[in-house]
Amino acid sequence: MSLDVIGAGFGRTGTLSLKQALEQLGFNKCYHMMEIFGLPDHPEQWRAAHRGDAIDWEKLFTGYRASVDWPSCNFWKEQLQAFPKAKVILSFRDSDSWYESIMNTIWKFSSMSIGTPMAESAQNKMVFELIWDGKFQRRMADKKHVIEVYEHHNRNVIESVPQEKLLVYRPGDGWEPLCKFLGVPVPEASYPKTNSTEEFNQMFAKK
Repeated sequence: MSLDVIGAGFGRTGTLSLKQALEQLGFNKCYHMMEIFGLPDHPEQWRAAHRGDAIDWEKLFTGYRASVDWPSCNFWKEQLQAFPKAKVILSFRDSDSWYESIMNTIWKFSSMSIGTPMAESAQNKMVFELIWDGKFQRRMADKKHVIEVYEHHNRNVIESVPQEKLLVYRPGDGWEPLCKFLGVPVPEASYPKTNSTEEFNQMFAKK
């Protein structure tokens, strides 16, 4: 099995809803950061990819037909090389609202782990190495810098992927553009909507 869909959008751009939507459309399963908690050997593989080591992408994505969210989106180019027939979806949202969302969710809880035993977990080390340090140099309070990184990533995807292989997709666009792009029927069910800032905070408050 190989990937049919590669999600190039950063986290907090509707990626969990997109994962659920893709799975409803038959692209099952879809890889997302949430999957890693049940895959204890994967954090080290992503850290190896970040170091530039050769990765067996087919083996890493065994059982998956799609990928979205971090850490996968950092390596969309490598995945497209490994799966040249795949299509790319760039999920994105307004830069200011994306920044507010990331600061009030995943960075909020990641930063709370600094200096605690939780910081030594494999998942947490991966998140800091690939995202907070690797992408943003841990300058999360510098809104201008963080947004520049975000917008540069999005431009790079748009300028690099052939137009016929790319869907630029906003949360709220619904089924129609997604289904047209993937060549599948539009479901009768409503498009999934999950993992809002409130839902995210409630979920992690229980842990």
